[in-house]
Amino acid sequence: MNLSNIIKNIKTKEILNFKDIDIKGISYNSNTINSHEIFVCLKGEHVDGHNYAQSAFEKGAVALMCEKPLNIEIPQLIVESTQESIADLAAVFYHNPSLELNLMGVTGTNGKTTVAHLVQKIFEQDRKKCALIGTLGYKLSSTDDYLEAKHTTPQAPQMQRTLQKILKADVLNVITEVSSHALEQFRVKNCRFSGAIFTNLTQDHLDYHITMENYFNAKAKLFKGLGEGNFAIINNDDKYASRLIKLMNSKVNIITYGVKNASDITAKNIEFLSDGVNFDCCYKDKTINFKLHLNGMFSVYNCLAAIGAGIANNINLETIKQALEKTKSVAGRFEIVQTNPMVIVDYAHTPDGLENILHAARELTPKEGNLICLFGCGGNRDCTKRPKMGKIAQQLCDKIIITSDNPRSEDPQQIITDILSGLSLINPKTVFVEPDRHLAIKLLKEISNENDVLVLAGKGHENYQILADKTIHFDDREEVVKVFQK
Repeated sequence: MNLSNIIKNIKTKEILNFKDIDIKGISYNSNTINSHEIFVCLKGEHVDGHNYAQSAFEKGAVALMCEKPLNIEIPQLIVESTQESIADLAAVFYHNPSLELNLMGVTGTNGKTTVAHLVQKIFEQDRKKCALIGTLGYKLSSTDDYLEAKHTTPQAPQMQRTLQKILKADVLNVITEVSSHALEQFRVKNCRFSGAIFTNLTQDHLDYHITMENYFNAKAKLFKGLGEGNFAIINNDDKYASRLIKLMNSKVNIITYGVKNASDITAKNIEFLSDGVNFDCCYKDKTINFKLHLNGMFSVYNCLAAIGAGIANNINLETIKQALEKTKSVAGRFEIVQTNPMVIVDYAHTPDGLENILHAARELTPKEGNLICLFGCGGNRDCTKRPKMGKIAQQLCDKIIITSDNPRSEDPQQIITDILSGLSLINPKTVFVEPDRHLAIKLLKEISNENDVLVLAGKGHENYQILADKTIHFDDREEVVKVFQK
């Protein structure tokens, strides 16, 4: 695309050294930039891209987008905010693919990944292609392998490029996870959403948002952008639901779901079994029984959210039922990886998420068995949730093992100390500490019996551990198989 075509559609403060050159791509990483690309000088939490512009130029950048003039003799688009303008640039460069797609977003503290996968299954059961973008990567169908993703929601250029690939593959429906970071950082700016799903809002990411009010306002941006003809699926049991509904355009088709509060879609007669959960789904004058291969009350909520998305897209309840009853757990989401004893791996890394999975695991724990949880908290992240998670684990489990979970540059022992501060009593027979996660899983085997249910929380699908100076391969599921089947 010629630079002149880009400039027509982007608001700039100033243009320096203009030359109508051909732009073949967008980059914001000087290490991976290719020849004939425009380099965007993003200002992040720790790094300022302006400091790497010279390096990007030497490696082939033919133009810059920056917030101040730089002493480099190539075209420079000076903008107010590179973080926002990169989204405008990406939309122009990839020809606004979302305008031709049925793009649906799911946001919330917990449940985004599972709900997205359930929605994809529902569309496919209705014989409609549906692509998925999220934490595990992106794929054009449920049977495809994931392509790598570095964020829950990709940066704007990757997002627009992915949507363009989906459109070129003749897939017209897309369900994407939308994180609060993505909304704050304009990653989905210029994405036209036909609908949005709200799962819940509980404490997380306060290291970034600082307050719950800021966190809510970030999530709300997705729903404020909806207009006439669009839909919103809202968890009516969440305390933020009514506020969210009031913020939306009155012409949005709002469908609420819940278990406790009166809602458009409700679940009644909920029964938890060893192989899943059964419930009656009530919508308008219809009641249909669902027999799921998913566990826990959180799975009921996730399914109700997906049912709402199906209904909003004119898919009948019987088709939705067939899709959900075929579905098994998503990788790393309440995934049972070992039996005798039962070992469950889950991504829960928030107080609410941990509480939900432990309640679900308790439902599967025999009377003569113990519920044991192994968990940690991430380094360089919200430290106020650490004692809360320690308190929850102690209250709901018979034994707990506190270990590391991506300590990053923080001292693992300090993170563990923060978790321990939430415990009412540290009994050496029920509370164990082992900073090395591999050794902690070995310890888990030593203190458990065949009738116990063991939960490894925090990492879920992740296959790495981020330490101070390196990232190593580490997968809870692989470690469990090594240790328990040895």
